[in-house]
Amino acid sequence: MIDINALFKVSYGLYIVTAGNSESANGFISNTVFQVTAEPPRFAACCNKNNYTSEFIEQHGYFTCSVLSQNTSSDIFGHFGYKTGRNFNKMEGMQLKYGLSGTPVVLNDAIAFLECKVINKVDVGTHWIFIAELIDAEVLSQDVEQMTYDYYRKIRRGVAPKNAPTYVDKSKAEAEVKTEEVKNEVASASAKKYKCAVCGHVYDEQKNNTTFSDLSEQWKCPDCGADKEDFIEI
Repeated sequence: MIDINALFKVSYGLYIVTAGNSESANGFISNTVFQVTAEPPRFAACCNKNNYTSEFIEQHGYFTCSVLSQNTSSDIFGHFGYKTGRNFNKMEGMQLKYGLSGTPVVLNDAIAFLECKVINKVDVGTHWIFIAELIDAEVLSQDVEQMTYDYYRKIRRGVAPKNAPTYVDKSKAEAEVKTEEVKNEVASASAKKYKCAVCGHVYDEQKNNTTFSDLSEQWKCPDCGADKEDFIEI
């Protein structure tokens, strides 16, 4: 029997992996970027085969990795983690710089960045692992701690998107949320609360004077833009 909670004990960071150029680019939130060798320095990035960014990595042969801080806004997670770049330009409105390869680097809430040239690609089933040589790196801030996946889950109350290697389906996430919050007091016997499985935003029926079921099906999370169906009753 596999205890899902044991998987959360493996340490991860959170990053924006970006590929493309000044004319066309895309990026996604990743928690699986890691160093594999020291001399020369090489890194690996895991990317779902259905992820739009994987097409840019394969086409251009480079990617950048923005290391996110603990203060990263929910908007950034919603923008890069739960929306596809096939429907809109993810780079629009972002703070960008361009690396040695011309690949954009997202500076929003980043404390460092890496720029890598792909030298190999490994098929691991649902995902590609892109292995790359480091060609540039820079620290952008010394004063803020790095966002880890553990911090994101426990403090920010976030969950991995469906394409992430660490994704757990909603039914399991719902069971975990209910277990953790079973002791929470209910402000009203009739009013309910619903939590966004993406960013942790809580919709309180009592405070909003509207039941969750009465909200339009087009209603979105006010913090990250997640759909109504991504909310879990708590």
